[in-house]
Amino acid sequence: MEASPATTAALPASGVRQVAADLLALTKPKVQSLLLLTTVITMLVAGTPSIGLILATCLGGYLSAGGAGAVNHWYDRDIDAQMARTATRPIPAGRIAPATALWFGIGLAILAFVWLTLTTNVLAAALSFSGFLGYTLMYTVWLKRRTWQNIVWGGAAGAVPPLVGWAAVTGELTGLPIYLFAIVFFWTPPHFWALSLLMKDEYAKVGVPMLPVVRGEDETRRQILLYSVLLYAVTQLPFCGGGGLDAIYLVASLVLGVVFVGLAALLKRQADRKAALRLYLFSLLYLALLFVAMVADVKL
Repeated sequence: MEASPATTAALPASGVRQVAADLLALTKPKVQSLLLLTTVITMLVAGTPSIGLILATCLGGYLSAGGAGAVNHWYDRDIDAQMARTATRPIPAGRIAPATALWFGIGLAILAFVWLTLTTNVLAAALSFSGFLGYTLMYTVWLKRRTWQNIVWGGAAGAVPPLVGWAAVTGELTGLPIYLFAIVFFWTPPHFWALSLLMKDEYAKVGVPMLPVVRGEDETRRQILLYSVLLYAVTQLPFCGGGGLDAIYLVASLVLGVVFVGLAALLKRQADRKAALRLYLFSLLYLALLFVAMVADVKL
């Protein structure tokens, strides 16, 4: 029986949609939500940017971070194929060729640099490109499979968006964006190590030396508590270190910080998956609320 014209036409359309969905998946859109949030809020704290500038900066940031995500998919395709959580990703599932993902990622990074240079300024474009290099070369290629400190130093790439947002508005970097970079930098280890406790067996299976794999779960929980306390201290800098933020931010940072440290201390005592998941989920809310408090402090 021959296929009807409607059926024949639907197949290519379906294939195009699948390829588009897979290319979008390579950019890790879920990961990008917090990156874009910190970018937008930093821009609002820095001044009164136009909607056009905000959208242009977010698009450039998404392209750059998305390119880094695609390169990460390309490089990690061997271990992704062995882990249940990642085995259905476009490359290990065979839907996207590795070379396609690599050149797609590089192309997005180049496009992002050109776009940000034309719509914002060279400083913002260069900072965004440094984040791309940090995530691909420093974290994915160099650190991830070599040391348990991979997420500590590799996490610096995820702390770049506030710098990009500030530079896009002001054309320079002063004290406050450096503090915001530090906040995201110190937030990343307890956030990711809480997740790694939940995924310890999968990381061990593929030989990735995440902290709970090489140093044990007790040491991981101790490090989470240590970095949570450091994060609490760093979050006070925008208020007491000449960052220009006042009472609204101070109250929010104190309350959120106490809860964060409390959950980290609870994780150290309870040592179970429920406590790890609770801290991981709260860490996402924590960063969002902390940055929202910044713009509320400035605008209200």
